[in-house]
Amino acid sequence: MPKTKQELESRGNFSDDEDHPLMDLDNGIVGWESQHDPENPSPFSSSVFAPAVGRTQQELGDTSSILGSLAVTSYLFGYGTGPFLFSPLSEIYGRRFVLSAANVIFVLFQVACALAPNMPALIAFRTMAGIGGSAGLTTGGGVVADLFTTEQRGLAMSVFTFGPLFGPVLGPICGGFIAERAGWRWVFWILAISGGLLTLLVMVFNRETNPIVLIERKTERLREELQNADLKSCYKTANSESKRNYHHNLLAPFRLLLSPVVFLISAYIATIYGCLYLLFTTVTHVFQDVYGWSTELSGLSYIGLGLGFLTGQAAFGLLGDRIIGHLKRRNEDGHFEPEMRLAISILFAPFIPISFFWYGWSVQSHTHWIIPIVGLFPFAIGAVGIFSSLQTYIVDSYTRHAASGIAAITVFRSFAGALLPLAGPPMYAALGYGWGNSLLGFLTLVMIPVPVGFYLFGWRLRRKFSI
Repeated sequence: MPKTKQELESRGNFSDDEDHPLMDLDNGIVGWESQHDPENPSPFSSSVFAPAVGRTQQELGDTSSILGSLAVTSYLFGYGTGPFLFSPLSEIYGRRFVLSAANVIFVLFQVACALAPNMPALIAFRTMAGIGGSAGLTTGGGVVADLFTTEQRGLAMSVFTFGPLFGPVLGPICGGFIAERAGWRWVFWILAISGGLLTLLVMVFNRETNPIVLIERKTERLREELQNADLKSCYKTANSESKRNYHHNLLAPFRLLLSPVVFLISAYIATIYGCLYLLFTTVTHVFQDVYGWSTELSGLSYIGLGLGFLTGQAAFGLLGDRIIGHLKRRNEDGHFEPEMRLAISILFAPFIPISFFWYGWSVQSHTHWIIPIVGLFPFAIGAVGIFSSLQTYIVDSYTRHAASGIAAITVFRSFAGALLPLAGPPMYAALGYGWGNSLLGFLTLVMIPVPVGFYLFGWRLRRKFSI
């Protein structure tokens, strides 16, 4: 347990392989040229508070290590709840309305966090902010499916994935300086201000992309203009307006999560994501404890991860869609299969265990501080390749339910990201940094056969378990 003031401050199925075509609606093109993927500062918000936990606990009079970890990871419990609501609603009522409403929730509860009177209240408010922030992640996969063809989708998902991966790295770097210079409450005031501005921009400039909603709106206008009640959307079926079908759409994330394809892919992503957040909640403490860094400087320990994410992003962007094109040409009929997406993930997967062995034993041996920072670099490269390729695989496999597929992944990974960091401090206390990180390295090494198996045999499961 920390005893000095300095130590206290340091705590702190419809399954298909078809693409939605670009559509001419009211003489306008709905395509990537005229649209953008709506973003919010949600991923950044998930980790920006990490360096400020120690000061927050000191001010609020609560030094429990469990509550300190929950103050960071409770945001992810919200991430694990919101997608079950927002993703199916975005497939029924459209992406734009759902995203705007969720962003408002996100901003309001950032204000509540800034005014929190105690740690339990702060944890509750962070959870609610996470619920609102989850919509940007889960609807984003649907927007990519709406706007991009198969050949473009890999790069688009890589750009989309960059925010959820790089945001949590940038968060602690900024959070450390904000907490040191202005106080921990200003971490949330800045999130509320930036989030509010982006929410207004989304409300003004964002446009609907869901083809089902767009065609239905145009059909309704034509019914009125032509006085023809028999006109129906091409996406509508005989039972599409029934209560049963509504419940079918609303429960799509649950059904997808229970299918072997999404479950196993989600388990692998959740393992990597949980390890990532374990690093987020422990790296600053490692550099404060082992290397004597201050709260303000400790956020800079994430630079290795940040540079790794940038490198992985560039590598995936250059290689991803090219590999898909090569595999399509090798196919007898030139047909695209979603499993082709997984080829590149097999190349990126070994970077994760290598990073844990490197980082853990360099800290254990008290090497120069640059060595463990460089050791985190391969982890970030591997995470980009795994996240981008596996999430795109789900989008390709369940195109019309892409948002629900991403929701299922987000729920699984968010709970892993919230719970696994709680095991970090006792694990390091029992095993040390060397064997503790080696344990994570062996765990991620054992998971590598997941993308390999799906690359070879995934098509059978995908066609058997459609929704």
